[in-house]
Amino acid sequence: MSRHIRHTQSHASLLRDVSAASVPPTRSRLDAIVVPAARASLQRVISLSAELSVPLVLLCSRQARIDKVAERVGATFGARALIVEVPDDYPQPYDAQRTSDRKFRSLSADRSSDLSVKRNIGLLLARLRGWTKILFIDDDISQIRGQDIARLTGHLDRHPVAAMTSRYFPDNSVVCHARRLAGYRQDVFVSGAVLGVNTQHPALSFFPDIYNEDWFFFARHAAGRSLPKIGEVRQDAYEPFADPERAGREELGDLLAEGLYAMFESTPGWKFSEQLAAAGTGHWRDFKEDRLRMIDATKKALEHAQTATGSVDYPTMLRALESLRFAEKHLSAIDPDVCVEFIDGWREDERCWQKMMSDLPTTLGERDALAELGLKTWISCGYGSAGPQSDSPGYKVLSLNRTSARPEASARGWLSPVGSKPNRS
Repeated sequence: MSRHIRHTQSHASLLRDVSAASVPPTRSRLDAIVVPAARASLQRVISLSAELSVPLVLLCSRQARIDKVAERVGATFGARALIVEVPDDYPQPYDAQRTSDRKFRSLSADRSSDLSVKRNIGLLLARLRGWTKILFIDDDISQIRGQDIARLTGHLDRHPVAAMTSRYFPDNSVVCHARRLAGYRQDVFVSGAVLGVNTQHPALSFFPDIYNEDWFFFARHAAGRSLPKIGEVRQDAYEPFADPERAGREELGDLLAEGLYAMFESTPGWKFSEQLAAAGTGHWRDFKEDRLRMIDATKKALEHAQTATGSVDYPTMLRALESLRFAEKHLSAIDPDVCVEFIDGWREDERCWQKMMSDLPTTLGERDALAELGLKTWISCGYGSAGPQSDSPGYKVLSLNRTSARPEASARGWLSPVGSKPNRS
């Protein structure tokens, strides 16, 4: 049946849209808002957490410096935050030997991102602390309504995950942005940009180190058409074609996620295991060929739109075409058997992750939980605090830690589901 499965412009049929539903009653509040932070400006999410009276966990790297972030928290009335530095060489906090294999990184044009690492840290920290509900929010998201947060929190009493959509600016891959530019209809799916998680669910998944890691995290719920869409938010605009190689770095993850979700749409009523089993070599061979045709058609439509009407900005079209050529190049290099290998590895990594999560302690304090994760530099602070270097009279950092409380080997020994510690080198 794989020959009937085609690339589609929307996966909306896999969602349970409750955006217009009344806010359901809830048995508990959010325990934390978790932000994978890489940008310097985090005031919007700090203000949101203060408004909601929900503590923040800010997992910082790159431009997000924990001392500067602490100053912003300290200056925001009602804010409370745990601000953690995630080192550039911090590995996936579990032994993902299969989905983190070097061959997948190579096929992703040596893509380098710490987003999945930070999201997995958020899940682990929540489990170690005994939290029930957390909300992931990306650092480029705005216009989140309190009513939608309340609706999401309520749905987490009945669903393991619930998410929102960023339609403006569209949260799409480079290839999907090019299709929209060429005049094709292109929908936007929910994502990890605003994602609520009930961390007590026994079959919680993880975020693999690949583009579209969030689609893999909630794949089981999308396949069962039980993934709640809560509402819509806004993502900061950016130029998707500024770096043409970005499309190449996304292509393996985009092929895998789109191919899986196309399978889900074509097999309503099937068990999740049956859907994955049907995604064999033949499925990926046919879907890859269909995606190559789709990219080629998009290139031709872009060229026609520019020459026929001039409606497409010429420099933008050139950058989009170059991006599509990179996507096409990397897609052509992907063997269908590699797709099968990734899906099989993802399923095995998920089993190991779930076993590891079930074995974790769940009553640790803040300091011990971070020590278990091997995170050595962090600040716990609130309104009235200043930065860690401040000598002002109102300076009140609740806790400042720059060295691990335990040796790294013992601190992280439990993190390996197969009994071998991750290698930082």
